[in-house]
Amino acid sequence: MRSASNKSEPSPDTLTLGLLVALVVGSIIGSGIFGLPQNMAAGAGAGAILLGWVISGFGMLMLALAYQMLAQRKPDLNNGVYAYAQAGDYVGFHSAWGYWVSAWIGNVGYLVAAFGTMGYFYPAFGEGNTSVAVGCASTVLWLVHALVLRGIKTAAVLNAVVTAAKVIPLLLFIFWVAMAFQPEKFHLNFWDGAGLGSLLAQVKSTMLVTVWVFIGIEGASVYSARARRRSDVGRATVVGFLICLLLMMAVSLLSLGIFTQPELAGLKNPSMASVLEKVVGTWSSLLIYVGLIVSVGGGFLAWTLLAAESLFTPAGVMPGGLGPQSASGVPAHALWLTNAMVQLFLLLTLLSNASYLALISLSTAMILVPYLFSASYAARLAWQAQAEAVAARKDLSIALLATVYCLWLLYAAGLKYLLLSALLYAPGAVVYLLARRQSSDATFTPAERLVLLGLLLLAICAGAALASGQLGL
Repeated sequence: MRSASNKSEPSPDTLTLGLLVALVVGSIIGSGIFGLPQNMAAGAGAGAILLGWVISGFGMLMLALAYQMLAQRKPDLNNGVYAYAQAGDYVGFHSAWGYWVSAWIGNVGYLVAAFGTMGYFYPAFGEGNTSVAVGCASTVLWLVHALVLRGIKTAAVLNAVVTAAKVIPLLLFIFWVAMAFQPEKFHLNFWDGAGLGSLLAQVKSTMLVTVWVFIGIEGASVYSARARRRSDVGRATVVGFLICLLLMMAVSLLSLGIFTQPELAGLKNPSMASVLEKVVGTWSSLLIYVGLIVSVGGGFLAWTLLAAESLFTPAGVMPGGLGPQSASGVPAHALWLTNAMVQLFLLLTLLSNASYLALISLSTAMILVPYLFSASYAARLAWQAQAEAVAARKDLSIALLATVYCLWLLYAAGLKYLLLSALLYAPGAVVYLLARRQSSDATFTPAERLVLLGLLLLAICAGAALASGQLGL
């Protein structure tokens, strides 16, 4: 693993606080925010949506603070998503593996969303999963691949520019909708989501949506080895999270003052376009469509960077062939494998006609385990240090709350996506064994065998359910 020591004269290739914040915001703000009004209202009324944001905002803040605490307590660890989970090599491997799979599946979802949006201008793109759309998406995929191969710093700077560009339509939306906000519509049937089930069921329905739109909170942590100052990693995580939380809550809640919940639930995505169109006229939908395309492009770039880095940094538990960097400092082999998987799933999307929502739900389910491992590792560290300092007790409270929130998310995700994620986690055992053989140790400990057995059983159940048609995207 590369040295994490701070240098008196930072390398020009390292990332500043501003670039790290842009990486967090760029990886969080993608396609999800543009469909938030409809996605949240589809299963919940205004009161449940507000409660869902309170729970998600608080839970994700605890997770952001846990990542900040880990950056401070363990500045020697690179790629927190893997290193923070390393209670055992196999457990740590699965955290990195799950994060990587989540990242490239999310990128497939981004490409489907982008070309589905362009179907507004060119009907042959359809919902983003037609042959024309997949062909164009493949072209974009390899153009971005070539760009990233030019250097991480170059790509990170471009990401910062794109992030600034995609926030502008969101700020205009918030301003115009706030001016037209009707409190009586917002308060209508506030706690009574007719036909939507209990309040608990409504709040649960918002969870995967809010987690999807917040994925990327760990972006600065993944790039901790490339930060100019280690202290910037935690700051970037919290600042980026707060910016995104304010934007998302405003988009979601203000829309409930323009349309009622049933009206919002029936809108076509990107639903922000329909909301703004009602406020300022039909021309404004073009602004949202263009903003979505720019936003998805930026999100795709940010996640291409994060996916390759999550395979590259965990030296020792990933095959050695993924380690080499190009002359420009890019983990080239990891990048090739990542984008090859994106290409494969684009083709599978064409064959299966999988939807954007199905892809993002699966991507979200895959990332819940790495989040849980990171939060529980933070709790373990704080527990060990609490006897030494009062500050550690505060850290322990934060880490425990983050852990409880992650467990709640696993419950809210439901059995379907946990089973589907097991199908994608199980093949990782082969990759792990390959890496261990390269280090002359291809054995599993008893605890690791138990984890492997559990995964295989879940994967077999998922495979049987898929074959019988009881489980599918």
